[in-house]
Formats: sequence, structure tokens, C-alpha cells
Amino acid sequence: MPFLTSEPNLKQALDTAEARLKAAGVQSPIPEALMLLEAAVGVERSTLLTQLDRPLSVPEGARLSELLRRRVAREPLQHILGEAHFFGLKLAVTTSVLVPRPETERLVELVLAELRAEAGTSGAGERLTVLDVGCGSGAIALALKAERPDLEVWASDLSAEALTVARANAQALALDVTFRRSDLLAEASVAAAAARCAVLVSNPPYLPEADRELLPQEVRADPEMALFAGEDGLDVARRLLQQAAELLRPGALLALELDERNVDKLSATMLTFTDVRVESDLAGRRRFLLARR
Repeated sequence: MPFLTSEPNLKQALDTAEARLKAAGVQSPIPEALMLLEAAVGVERSTLLTQLDRPLSVPEGARLSELLRRRVAREPLQHILGEAHFFGLKLAVTTSVLVPRPETERLVELVLAELRAEAGTSGAGERLTVLDVGCGSGAIALALKAERPDLEVWASDLSAEALTVARANAQALALDVTFRRSDLLAEASVAAAAARCAVLVSNPPYLPEADRELLPQEVRADPEMALFAGEDGLDVARRLLQQAAELLRPGALLALELDERNVDKLSATMLTFTDVRVESDLAGRRRFLLARR
């Protein structure tokens, strides 16, 4: 189906795309319309914005029409484009991984701040190890490696499909991260990395089962195993906490992203950890649990 019966220029096509997205209830119709038009035309934004008065070709119109159809049906924008931006990195994403969320960038910031403090207390020349458990697309691990090339970064996931995506992202970004398939810390080399790491960071599944039918359609497109974790959303985090308590060296940092409804519940159980604290995201929601072994 053609995009329009007439032959619009790019500005008219952009306006029409914005109107369709707005009518469909998409929360950010203006930036999303621009991103979809970029994808349909196949040029960078800086170039696109200098060409808004040129006609939209028939093939470009057909591509834009198909992209809009998918987004109006509430397919996640990142799945349509095949990419997501996280901490300044462009990452490939598929339906096999959780789409990286902007709020998780705050978890990266918190870990980087702790690593700066760690550098002042570690031995001269000691290379710090960081382990990202449940890495998905590799967003956290790759962001940390990009910011701190001196780190030895490991990342694990139970999903072989997710690890394929993460490894491809690391290769595309030329970032040296070691990936392993593991159920949390069960695999031997992952357990060994945990035992020597300065930081164990994770954004585990943390939603209660009761949320399953309440989530926006876009969120439900993420892998279920990356979203839900039992009745209170803490089944996975509890297992990780138990394993971390056994493996982490004294002074190592555990940094988790959780739901604001259950983060305090888990923190109250961390009797073998010290310096337990909960940090808020930029919206003021208590989401991030940090503690020292």
C-alpha cells in the first residue's frame, strides 16, 4: 500500500507519520516519526533535515508505510529499527533480549562512581574485574568497558540467543568483554570471575507475576524470562544474592536494579552484607540496591 495517494515531500511525510503515531497513542510521536522516516529514507538525521523539501519516493513511501504499520500495532520501536541507544552506545537488539531502558544508565553511573572510589584503595597495577549477570544485549557490560577500558569485564546470561546478540554488539563496538552462558553464577568460569570481581552488577528479571497482564504491549514483547520472577518479583534476585554471598570476596560490591515495590524487601534480608543502601533513579523511584560483601 502506498504511503499517500499524492506525492508528499519529506516534511509532509514526517507530519503524516507523527499524526498517525499520535492517533495510535504512541507517547513520543514526534521523535519516533523522525526515527522511522530516517530508517525509511536511509540517511542520517543531519542529512535528512536538509532534504525535507524533496519528494518522498515510492519505495521510501512503501517502507515508511510498513514501519508505521508495525509501530501503530505497538511493536517496540527498537525491534522495528533493530537497535537501541544506551549510555552513548548503539546496540543491536532483537526479540531475544530485553530492550535496554534509559533508567538502567543510572545503574551504570552508580557502578562507575563506586569503581572510582575502589581505584583509590586497590593495589598499584591491580586490574579490577566486573561481572554483569544476566547481560542480555550486553548493555551494562559494554557501557562499563567503554567508559573504563582498563577493566576486565565478564558478562553472563542463561539465554544462548541473548549471548549471540551481546557478542555481536561487543564485536561491532570493538570492546573486549568475556561472555559465558550460565544460570546466574553456576558455570565454573563465571563463579571464578565472581570470586575475584570488584563489582557484580545485574539487572535481573524483577516483575511480579501479577504484572503480566498489566504491562504495555511494547514491554510484553520482551522475553518473559527477562521480565518476571515469581510472586513478588524476587525469585531470581534471591538466588543471585545467595550465590553472591558465598562467592564474593570481602569488600566486593553487589549492584542490582529492582522494582521499587520490592527493593526494600530484598535489602532487609542482606544480613551478611555491609553498607547496604538503596538509590533512586532520576524520577525519584527507589530502584537500585548496592551493598558490600
